[in-house]
Amino acid sequence: MMKNNIKYLAILALGLVACEPEFDNPIEDAGTYSSGEADFSTYVALGNSLTAGFADGALYITGQENSYPNILSKQFAFAGGGDFTQPLMDDNTGGLLIPGTDPLSNRLVLAFDAQGNPGPKPFAGAAPTTSVANVLTGPFNNMGVPGARVYHLVSAAAGYGNIAGLATGQANPYFVRFASSPTAAIIDDAVAQNPTFFSLWIGNNDILGYATSGGVGEDHNVTGNLMAGTYSGDDITNNMVFAGAYNELVTKLAAGGTKGVLLNLPDVTSIPFFTTVPNNALVLDAATAASLTGFFQAVTGIVTAQVAGTGVPLAQAQALASQYAITFSAGANRFLIKTEVTPTNPLGFRQMTEQELLLLTIDRGALAQGYGSVMLTPEVLQVLGILQAGGTPTAAQGAMVIAAISAIDDKDALDSGELDAISTARTSFNATIAGLAAANNLALYDAASDLAQVADGGIAINGGVVTSQFVTGGGFSLDGVHPSPRGHAIVTNGILEAIKETYGVNLPAVDPSDFGTITLSNEVN
Repeated sequence: MMKNNIKYLAILALGLVACEPEFDNPIEDAGTYSSGEADFSTYVALGNSLTAGFADGALYITGQENSYPNILSKQFAFAGGGDFTQPLMDDNTGGLLIPGTDPLSNRLVLAFDAQGNPGPKPFAGAAPTTSVANVLTGPFNNMGVPGARVYHLVSAAAGYGNIAGLATGQANPYFVRFASSPTAAIIDDAVAQNPTFFSLWIGNNDILGYATSGGVGEDHNVTGNLMAGTYSGDDITNNMVFAGAYNELVTKLAAGGTKGVLLNLPDVTSIPFFTTVPNNALVLDAATAASLTGFFQAVTGIVTAQVAGTGVPLAQAQALASQYAITFSAGANRFLIKTEVTPTNPLGFRQMTEQELLLLTIDRGALAQGYGSVMLTPEVLQVLGILQAGGTPTAAQGAMVIAAISAIDDKDALDSGELDAISTARTSFNATIAGLAAANNLALYDAASDLAQVADGGIAINGGVVTSQFVTGGGFSLDGVHPSPRGHAIVTNGILEAIKETYGVNLPAVDPSDFGTITLSNEVN
């Protein structure tokens, strides 16, 4: 029979729970450190959820306190750094109350079910108390806005914090909470603080929404659409739109020679959201493998007959149908995915390739029941018996066999074409970021390189290694997208190295092992 071998690894008790960071160097040691050519007295951080400290699918106090800008500000305090304020949420529940609609979801915690199996579940131990209607009084040094794309930060996006725009999707509930006015723009609120140093990490969402939706959105490098206001959250931002908006941000932040650091964009497809569920998790015993192989031989015969029946020469019909003669073996096999129905692939499915990815949100219970392969009902098996006996099924019976194929929907996977679109956009975005860093004498932190190392073997820390393994790796939170506090500590150290190289800064690194990862709780529904 088919088996679902997708499961979480055993949870390591040591070092895998949330904790408060401990900074090894007391502030009294500040005299031994230097800001070099930089001035950290007013540090402002711009970005999206990565900057805000969003984690475990929500924004909550502990995540914000362990965001890389907040950790970085504590290191800046060793060399003249000033206060660093954040638009803190009201609780550690996560969630956000929005008048007139359902609240945003609570944070995820790791819980154990009745059989002792661990998995992420929404925290239910307390109700959310943060309301978007309670506007905070700033300014705030952390200008990270979850969900923001590069074009949401520019001056032309004034009103992105207007509560009246929430109903139409023209405003962001997180920015509504701390915008200086309903007509404010993120970049203008940042520049108004007269920052002496800034960080900018933006652009992930300009690709990520497309990726996490399984590529169901549009790639505007293909459509050529330059009107960002018409984009959906599932689209890839056009390269020229990205470059224009990013240039505006850097020009305004770096005006007058203000120093700062730009962070490039990691490969979003290397994060746990895309690497946790393997595409070869269709584990079969020998008998089931033989049955599935026989099933697709039957499919090949049915398609051959259907195509030949339209007047296509038999040899040509057989060649067309041969793509469906998929063979399976005992052990791991790759799932099937849907493709566009075309004259050369009239059934619109194929087997996944090695590089293609399944999303973390795919229904793994459905995979165990035939999603991604075949729904072998008694009726289908009866038709297969007719074929094996040399009989000819009716048209309705042939259609029943074809309908039993349950290939994975586009929304649950990233195919090779979608991966290429993501890679092409990211390459262009990162070229823009690197070019503007060089043109404005700004530091550039290669976040892509460090996070690639986390995904490929990990980064060594005191007492262990941080990897991107879901739940147990320590680098990512339970949403599979955003860094854990330990992941933010690694980003902090990378920034410190980048500004040391560019500005001669001498500041202590943080110890990532002092920072937690995920939270265990059984206060779930």
